[in-house]
Amino acid sequence: MTRRPTRTQNPARAGTTARSGAPRHGRVVDEPPTVPLTVTVSDVAGSRPDPGAAHDPGPHREPEPEPEPGSRSGTRTGAGSTQDVGHGHGHGPAAPAGRQVRVLLAVLLVPCALAALVGLVVLHPTGGSTPAAGTALLQPVRGQVTAVEATDCSPGDGQGRCAALVVAMTDGPRAGRDLVQLVPIEPGTPRFTVGDPVVLGWSGGNPDDPGSYQVVDFQRGGSLAWLAALFAAAVLVLGRWRGLAALAALAVSFGVLLLFVLPAILDGRSPLAVAVVGAGVIMFAVLYLTHGLSARTSTAVLGTLVSLALIGLLGAVFSAASRLTGLDDQTTALVASLGTGVDARGLVLAGMVIGALGVLDDVTVTQTSAVWELRRANPQLHARALYRAAMRIGRDHVASAVNTLVLAYAGASLPLLLLFSLSGRSLSDVATTQDVATEIVRTLVGSIGLVASVPVTTAVAALVACREREEPKGEVGGRAGSPRRRARGRAPSRGR
Repeated sequence: MTRRPTRTQNPARAGTTARSGAPRHGRVVDEPPTVPLTVTVSDVAGSRPDPGAAHDPGPHREPEPEPEPGSRSGTRTGAGSTQDVGHGHGHGPAAPAGRQVRVLLAVLLVPCALAALVGLVVLHPTGGSTPAAGTALLQPVRGQVTAVEATDCSPGDGQGRCAALVVAMTDGPRAGRDLVQLVPIEPGTPRFTVGDPVVLGWSGGNPDDPGSYQVVDFQRGGSLAWLAALFAAAVLVLGRWRGLAALAALAVSFGVLLLFVLPAILDGRSPLAVAVVGAGVIMFAVLYLTHGLSARTSTAVLGTLVSLALIGLLGAVFSAASRLTGLDDQTTALVASLGTGVDARGLVLAGMVIGALGVLDDVTVTQTSAVWELRRANPQLHARALYRAAMRIGRDHVASAVNTLVLAYAGASLPLLLLFSLSGRSLSDVATTQDVATEIVRTLVGSIGLVASVPVTTAVAALVACREREEPKGEVGGRAGSPRRRARGRAPSRGR
């Protein structure tokens, strides 16, 4: 049966001679026609296709045309879906936001950052705080217990309710010599054994008088250093460079607390103002240092900022409404040591702001990451659909985070709760006491701010993510291959 040459069906070859339809060496080559299944975005826009870019199954292939500057290299492979031809990776950094989005985020966040820096300068402590007159401060000296023996607290009482500790001093005025200390054996005192490293407080009196010393604590520097090293190693192994940035951010947080927040409060500054400024500095430094300068991070910062403002406002309102004084045992001891008035209620509010900051960072960063990943998985999602999808994740996160916050405060106040449980008072009486009511207000106000951070951050993230420029995702979930390879793999052959 005589074979007829196959005519090409590709409109891109109109007016040109196709090699597949031309006879070679006196013979007619019968080849299946090429049916283009991919329609480039440039074709849809009305640009003229390049004949050299058409599919050629022969041994000689012509190079693919380079995309024009500013044109998209995606190919439409189905209704409503787009496959990009570029060599982008789905796990790469987020695409840069559009100019309007960047300008809007800068307008909202730059004034807040400048205000935090100005507050850092204005509220910086001017001088070191000194204890009140008559307040004795003990200078810490270190030693090691070399012997323990039960003895009488008073000579000749015959009860043996004290322990005589022989301590070899390692520093201080009696370094290298022994010192005997009497410690009462009571339910509320620790037990000492031979080899325990201890810390003694020296009043500054006669260094040879045992009465000038007092055993105050154990040495824990070595064990804490090993634990910190183990923590840092775990963060670096899992997070790598991101973990290193997180450790640097943690150092910044401790630096702000130790070098600014605590000295400024002791210097007489308003505790709430100091906490707000310190939290702002920590928020900007930690989030941008850990997660980089991007629209995603700016969205998390904005959500955290709004939530902190809400927590400060609610805390001020309800601490005044419930008449919280903040004068617990620790604050009373602080006032006695300083000899000056301290804004005890301001200390409560400052604790609310700083305590909620760590949990808010976790929630806002997680929500923004969820929005961006959902957007990357389905670029066709508009802002409302993206918000609804991310809120389903946020509800689960809020449910667990609120429980975490409540349990954290309950664990910190566990001895206080046990003490009140033994008092025989009713639950309402216990809940309205000064110490317990303070923890209730702190917990509930922090939880309200935590709950509010999810819809606020998700809404802002959905609006920002939908306005980012599309990035190529030709290798999402593996190499997608060139358009020729996809066309060859899908082009059906027509019967001869």
